[in-house]
Amino acid sequence: MKSIHRFELSLALLGSLAAATLTAPQLRADANPASPAGSAPSLAWLTDLSLAVKESYDDNVLVVSGLGMPEQSAWVNTVSFKLGVDFAPLLAKSDGVQTLSLVYQPDKVTFAGDSAENYTAHRLNEGLKGKLGSLSYSLDNAFVYVDGNKLAETYAANQLSGAAANQNDKYRNNFSHTLARERRNQDQDRSAATVRWDTKAGFFVRPIASLTYYNMNTYLFNTSKAPYLGYQDYPDRWDVNGGADLGYQLTPNLALTLGYRDGDQHQDQYALAINSDQHFSSNHYQRALLGLEGSLSSWLNVKLSAGPDFRDYNPDTPISDLHTTRFYGEALATATLSNTQSLTFSFKQWLFVSSTGLVPYDDIAYSLVYHLNVTKKLGLDLGAKYLEANYTLGNDLAGSAPSLRDDLDYQGSVGLSYALARHLTGTVGYAYDKGLNGLTSLPANYQPNYRDFEHAVASVGLKYSF
Repeated sequence: MKSIHRFELSLALLGSLAAATLTAPQLRADANPASPAGSAPSLAWLTDLSLAVKESYDDNVLVVSGLGMPEQSAWVNTVSFKLGVDFAPLLAKSDGVQTLSLVYQPDKVTFAGDSAENYTAHRLNEGLKGKLGSLSYSLDNAFVYVDGNKLAETYAANQLSGAAANQNDKYRNNFSHTLARERRNQDQDRSAATVRWDTKAGFFVRPIASLTYYNMNTYLFNTSKAPYLGYQDYPDRWDVNGGADLGYQLTPNLALTLGYRDGDQHQDQYALAINSDQHFSSNHYQRALLGLEGSLSSWLNVKLSAGPDFRDYNPDTPISDLHTTRFYGEALATATLSNTQSLTFSFKQWLFVSSTGLVPYDDIAYSLVYHLNVTKKLGLDLGAKYLEANYTLGNDLAGSAPSLRDDLDYQGSVGLSYALARHLTGTVGYAYDKGLNGLTSLPANYQPNYRDFEHAVASVGLKYSF
């Protein structure tokens, strides 16, 4: 979305929040009541104020197979500050505003001995939620600007040619580059807006719109010749859609929905001087959805939606069928097993445009998280993920790196948190993931072994909440 300035969407949302604030007729008289003598004043609008530090050991910073480029380890230091405010308590109760929030969190991350990976992420989350009679609304925006290296990573053991050449790391797993990409200079924006109108008959109508936006600020180079053999060019990409849901309350806490979305996906086309392969996979889509949301029981909440995705790709997309129908689905289920235990399952499958290639791919993710309050002070979290990036929708042979692949990533994690003092919490964590080639028929000249990797991160941290 070249015409969109990196801050335009966030500023637009901030303008909406400001407008809601300015049109409020009065402040609540009890927004900041007088405090008893000798006590600190009440700050009902301050939702979060904290400082955290974390020290990690990453045993494979670039998440490579080790067959070409050697695995590199590093100690990683992270310093985070978080400030959250909610202006809703300052507004009159009759204004229909339940939440008017702003959260800013900068994270400064430093890699010992590898300054090229250092970055500072500036995260800004904004939220507006309210209700006026039978009409309710919400607006959420998550924006991040990463002040990182503008040079992307070069995935090659050397820049030689002939028999001595080794640039086979260009065949790496899709999930190998993800962490390195997120550390590069960029801005991202994710927004969702809904309005819901409920009728007395149990039906409701819910217009909805969403945006996923990636603007990469890394340099682009011609990767067909030294010194940029194996360099990773990243195209800008985004997904935007709008539509509506028609719902019916089966019970006061459970609703059946039927939805429609009309959307566009964009992937930048490289200049000819950068890449002679002029393919790109921008497309238009329509989506029909059947959903179920609410409480199936007192302990189980769900939000499910699935349906066909009707795609129309531009003529320069390197796939055999430009007008294809694919499956779209997402699910979130939370089970409250007891007062101290919960289990959360999530799933999403959708077609998106690639950040490293030119063929669109099926992005599939399953996640399971278990939480246990062992004691009032000690908490335990266990997590597992299955990720898949399936590019078999097409096979682009025009570029220097054939796109045919189906990459897998299995992840597991464990974390402990302990309340050391009233405002001080300590954490210990360990995460492991293993990447594999999921396309067993991949020819040997595509170097399938380079798509396998192992990666682990151990961490310890402290957080002080004011």
